[in-house]
Amino acid sequence: MTLTDTATGIPPRQTLPAEERFATELAFLAAHDDGPRPPGWLLTPRAVITFVCGSGGETLKLPEAHPGLPDELVITPKFVGERALVERCVVTLAGERGLLLVGEPGTAKSMLSELLSAAVSGTSALTVQGTAGTTEDALRYGWNYALLLAQGPTPQALVDSPVLAAMRAGRVARVEEITRCLPEVQDALVSILSDRRMSVPELSGTEDAQVAAAPGFTVIATANLRDRGVSEMSAALKRRFNFETVHPIADVEAETALVKRQATAAVERAGAAFGVDDAVLDVLVTVFRDLRAGRSAEGWDVERPGTVMSTAEAVQVAASLGVAAAYLPGGDSLDLVPGHLLGVVRKDDPADHARLLGYWDGPVRRRAEEGSATWRRLWDLRENLR
Repeated sequence: MTLTDTATGIPPRQTLPAEERFATELAFLAAHDDGPRPPGWLLTPRAVITFVCGSGGETLKLPEAHPGLPDELVITPKFVGERALVERCVVTLAGERGLLLVGEPGTAKSMLSELLSAAVSGTSALTVQGTAGTTEDALRYGWNYALLLAQGPTPQALVDSPVLAAMRAGRVARVEEITRCLPEVQDALVSILSDRRMSVPELSGTEDAQVAAAPGFTVIATANLRDRGVSEMSAALKRRFNFETVHPIADVEAETALVKRQATAAVERAGAAFGVDDAVLDVLVTVFRDLRAGRSAEGWDVERPGTVMSTAEAVQVAASLGVAAAYLPGGDSLDLVPGHLLGVVRKDDPADHARLLGYWDGPVRRRAEEGSATWRRLWDLRENLR
């Protein structure tokens, strides 16, 4: 049986794209800031930054009433990171230059790409997911083979890739994990970003044989630093992107708030309320930060595991704790932390198990000896790591 929304008859979805999730904010900002917009942009560059970073708690007011919109609104922060980074990204896009977001896995590169695309173009759906199996067609075009056989190569038989669709409409195309694509696939972007045109040789002799990019077209790509050697980008392609590095969240309170917010949303999608104590979340985020940095907050050395202890992984663990608390009640959420941490660190290198035990014998034991009841309980759970 398929569950549907009783009001609309539409089956519910686990997640919504940014342009739907924040539709009211986007419409509000479009009405609030009537300053100059680059060609094809939904919002002004200043409003795009406000959409991504939030209004800092300030209540924005519309100069005049707009049907269907609130008269005033506080814009929520969606990306936890440097505002200067977001500003540089917006300037790059306003100049119609390619933007490449690089960083460790789990640093919200894809989320930032989605938010920027939604705010600039009104859609984040023009996306290519890079893999070793991604073909050049995914960046250029394909064919409806039924029409191709019946009519031959015609404009009606042509199937636009997300990149070609973005070129026609003057929107932002997204290429996720670009360094996972083979070099010959990546190189399809070189001429697109240089000439701002795409040739369709099969339609030679017609006006559709070449598609010119409409004003506003550009590309946002993402790449993990851990994948740098998978398919190294050519020098020619690198020159066509501005590189911006997305770093892990520096502030522990900001990271904890983000983990709680996103884990709460995940548990609510699972049909339950988030019931994990703040003390458990504090411990969880602290462990992830210590192992990620290779040094505890107190300055004690920690042997870093080979796997990436990202904020995204912390959110997944916190969400699992929340689901367990909701549907398997009766225990302490803290008791489940060692098992979930072991599941995270064992993903890449079996030796990471010993590194996690070393962390327990170091910072966890020291904090327990200093009198923290929570860390004492966590130290007592060391046997759960066996």
